[in-house]
Amino acid sequence: MFRFLPLVLKNCWRNRRRTFLTIASISISMCLLGVMIAMYHALYLSDAPPEQALRLVTRNRVSLTQQMPESYKNRIKQIPGVREVMISQWFNGTYKDPKNFFARFAADSEKVFTIYQELKIPNDQRIAFERDRTGCVIGRDLANKYKLNIGDRMALVGDIFPGNYEFTIRGIFDSPRASEIMYFNREYLEQSLPERRRGQAGVFTMLIDDPSSAGRIAAAIDNEYRNAPAQTKTESEQQYLLGFVSMLGNVKVFLIAICAAVMFTILLVSANTMAMSVRERVREVGVLKTLGFTDGNVLGMILGEAIAISLLGGTIGFLLSTVLVGGVGHSPAGGLLPPLQPFEPSVAAACILTAVVIGFVSSLVPALGAARTPIVDALRSTD
Repeated sequence: MFRFLPLVLKNCWRNRRRTFLTIASISISMCLLGVMIAMYHALYLSDAPPEQALRLVTRNRVSLTQQMPESYKNRIKQIPGVREVMISQWFNGTYKDPKNFFARFAADSEKVFTIYQELKIPNDQRIAFERDRTGCVIGRDLANKYKLNIGDRMALVGDIFPGNYEFTIRGIFDSPRASEIMYFNREYLEQSLPERRRGQAGVFTMLIDDPSSAGRIAAAIDNEYRNAPAQTKTESEQQYLLGFVSMLGNVKVFLIAICAAVMFTILLVSANTMAMSVRERVREVGVLKTLGFTDGNVLGMILGEAIAISLLGGTIGFLLSTVLVGGVGHSPAGGLLPPLQPFEPSVAAACILTAVVIGFVSSLVPALGAARTPIVDALRSTD
């Protein structure tokens, strides 16, 4: 069959406009499919990075929006296997314009770079941040986006915690992930709140000694507060991040539904294209058969043509998806998601294999029809 490859490739370009449009439609569809598969893989199938596997997060069992007494911190730290505990609080608020979204956390300033060891910052900047009650540190991406430098002032208008808050940038850190993130001293937030709102914690983030101890430690923490007014739920940091995603709804079903819709739509487009192409070449098929081409040869050539076009479109689509996935990973929301890998071999295999299957399935019926057409009927047909 490979000896007919030049003829197959030549037939692919006999109607260049239609071939180009088919490749473009498959590329766009496979690009969307690649992004969806990459997100699904990162959310539900990937393993946590080594530094993330050493972190557990304790939140209120009822909801992410419910707080817990900060006194839980001391008892959590006494549990065997827990090396360090940090209180953090989602701040939200507005920086200049409501459209300027990025993650803002009030946290124990002396614990931020102990818990998040992958964040890299010069030691003098770290010390300056820890010593300044109104100081903050920001990620490199955030600094570049808003052209911020060390020593600049940042003003936030609070909504969850009403008020005007002014900070001095004491450090800029680098992160292997999206770094449009801001950390500031939780003590500054606490002192600005009325007495009745003080002493509460959003989440407790723990650094543990061994990932294999995560299940035992999580169970011990939750058992400690099983009968408390504010019960806890302790989980890995990856599961905690999925909690943010789940607030959007059943994301798993949503991603699967989009993938299925994309595959079905492009299957219809490709099938229509191949049916048109075969109808135009019925007479040509008759000539090939008179020259000695068997039904199997004709079937293989038509299937090969469809698979070649789909394979090219799928490859281009996957390459485009890597660009989009990289953009999502470096977006403001990327810091709240599990790490997204722009190039994932399993995602590449899924996209390309899907394109091949679509090419095969969409052309199978027209190809069988052409291969079974008697020579006489084929030669009688007209364009």
